[in-house]
Amino acid sequence: MCYSAQVIQMARKLHRQLGIRLDFDEIEKLFFRRLDDPSLLVSRGFEANFDDPGTDQERRIKGAIEEHRSRSVSKLEKDLFTQKTRLVTAERSLQEKGTKKAREEVRISTKKIETLATKLSRIRSSEPNEEDNRVFPFVYAGVIVKRDRQNLLTPMRYHCRPAGRPGYYDRQFPGLYNARRDNLEKFWGDQFGSHHAILVVESFYENVKRHTMEHRHLIVGEQEENVVLQFKPEPAQTMYIACLWSHWTDPSEPDLRGFAAITDEPPADIAAAGHDRCIINLKPEQVDAWLTPETRSREELQAILSDRAVPVFQHEISRAA
Repeated sequence: MCYSAQVIQMARKLHRQLGIRLDFDEIEKLFFRRLDDPSLLVSRGFEANFDDPGTDQERRIKGAIEEHRSRSVSKLEKDLFTQKTRLVTAERSLQEKGTKKAREEVRISTKKIETLATKLSRIRSSEPNEEDNRVFPFVYAGVIVKRDRQNLLTPMRYHCRPAGRPGYYDRQFPGLYNARRDNLEKFWGDQFGSHHAILVVESFYENVKRHTMEHRHLIVGEQEENVVLQFKPEPAQTMYIACLWSHWTDPSEPDLRGFAAITDEPPADIAAAGHDRCIINLKPEQVDAWLTPETRSREELQAILSDRAVPVFQHEISRAA
């Protein structure tokens, strides 16, 4: 499973590579919808497309982004005040009577204060951060689709609830941010061959077990330990990840557009690091063909997935899991 990825989603950069333009109408709808539903998560790297707005629509989008940040700061400040008050109360109780409950309150409130302070610092900062473009499941990111013979960078959620399936699929199948290649013509049959996208990636992250990564068995009494590895192509290069997407609708709920990255058996260096799946990196010359599936047979599309680009991957343990 592709646990998360460093995604290239700045329109100016992608325009040079793929001639894309921004899907302004969908973007505007998403950012204004987020004001009503702050649970929607959007990659800050995608928001950066509107740091310097030039049109009325771009200024509206920028305004919605700034309003969301202002509301987020206000909520975080309130939460931080609550936790600081909790910590003072717990420390006073600990001085009066050193109970286990008081010690636990100090530990929990201290941890929450650190987390909230970090979030506040990041949201207030105008400096680029590597985490701005790291996209996790259920977060909206910019993917490329073809519409009216034009490559569009459009926001979609990194978790694909297929059209026609019930809303509880998000809970029942939380792993639908990846689509197994051996299931493309079964579970994903309505998307494969009709709804294709590209995610442009610099590196990606995977969960592995430490003992598997170290090519050994668990020691007697040892508990399994999860490790997050970051995989980077060597030399550094842009990766064009094959994706499927779906436009889910329901009369009683807002529309949802989500995508899933296709995974297959891993190349040797990914397998040697302890992981059993890998996202599919298309050759640059195959990107346009992948984005126009309606003109091709499924056999042709499968051949595109087989004729992939396979760089050498280096990996390291991620400090920010």
